[in-house]
Amino acid sequence: MSDFQKRDDFIPYNVPDITDAEINEVVETLKSGWVAKGPRTNRFEQEFAGYLGAKHAIAMNSCTAALHISLLAKGIGPGDEVITTPMTFASTASTIIHTGATPVFADIDYRTGCIDPDEIEKKVTSRTKAIVPVHYSGQVCDLDRIYAIADKHGLYVSEDAAHALWSRYKGRLIGNRLQGAASYSFYATKNLCTGDGGMLVTDSDEIDAKARVLAGQGMSHNAWNRYAKGGSWRYDIAEPGFKYNMFDIQAALGLVQLSRLEEMQAARLKIAAKYQEAFGKIDALDPPFVPDYATHCWHLYVLRIVPKLLAIDRDQFIVELNERNVGTSVHFIPVHNMSAYKKRFGFADSDFPMAQKHFERLISLPLYPTMTDEQVQYVIDAVTDIVEKYHK
Repeated sequence: MSDFQKRDDFIPYNVPDITDAEINEVVETLKSGWVAKGPRTNRFEQEFAGYLGAKHAIAMNSCTAALHISLLAKGIGPGDEVITTPMTFASTASTIIHTGATPVFADIDYRTGCIDPDEIEKKVTSRTKAIVPVHYSGQVCDLDRIYAIADKHGLYVSEDAAHALWSRYKGRLIGNRLQGAASYSFYATKNLCTGDGGMLVTDSDEIDAKARVLAGQGMSHNAWNRYAKGGSWRYDIAEPGFKYNMFDIQAALGLVQLSRLEEMQAARLKIAAKYQEAFGKIDALDPPFVPDYATHCWHLYVLRIVPKLLAIDRDQFIVELNERNVGTSVHFIPVHNMSAYKKRFGFADSDFPMAQKHFERLISLPLYPTMTDEQVQYVIDAVTDIVEKYHK
């Protein structure tokens, strides 16, 4: 049995990695007098696209906005169906509804938590116009198979890469050599943080041009500069758009965070490796599986319990961790479990058995660059102590 000793301080589930460099850049932005969309936002777009090796990057105020605009820019609308996964945050599905289209869920591959290409194929109809695969937790979807289905049926692919900055498919960064588009999140918990914010990335000139207009109130492309010396006060509303743009205070954070991404990722990889080694030795735990085609960015560390070997369920396991001063989360409650989707589409929890099985067993553990070695070992010890206490 372990000689576990409870610590006095709580280990939060997540803490953003913000240094003096980010703070100084934000201060300089405030002093510059340009705090709305401006030169830093434009530079962040250019540097982000350059990092991925993508042609275009459009900075937005959230990944939700990017997902919405990605579909609208491709003409997705009423009468269309868009296939996605129930194992995601609700915004992936809600943005489909906001276009007027219908979300159609395909179950997950239980090994990875990502959408199952075989299930996608089953859901394609004459009304299907797009697929929104989610690179869940930093794990990547089986893109070759997904794009083969898309090519076969003439479908647009809008990758939800909210979790997948730095992730790779067969050695290539997600967002590199895109056939459609990818959307990223810079929310407070993400691998790159701007407080909130997002980015739409594409190699398509047509999607880029359309997205920039739609995300900026439908205004003509150069309207952001209309107050600068030499700028024109004249602008046009090309079509009713949205207030989705990023602004320079966010971009200031993003520029520094992007410059530090490799450093922060190195810390994440080190923590994930310790978790994988420790939990891989415990039969009552099911650590994340990473297929050969994937390079995981470890946005989340999603540990699953093996219920038949424990006298407690997942919910009680989380309570036990909290009592040991370890913060956790659950990613995610499947979208088809949500009351709004049950009422609108008649879903039952049992409709997507692999997603439901995954959900009922998963616990997201703390994983962020500022975790100390002592904190990481404490999380491992706390999990191990609970398993030993309740192992059948």
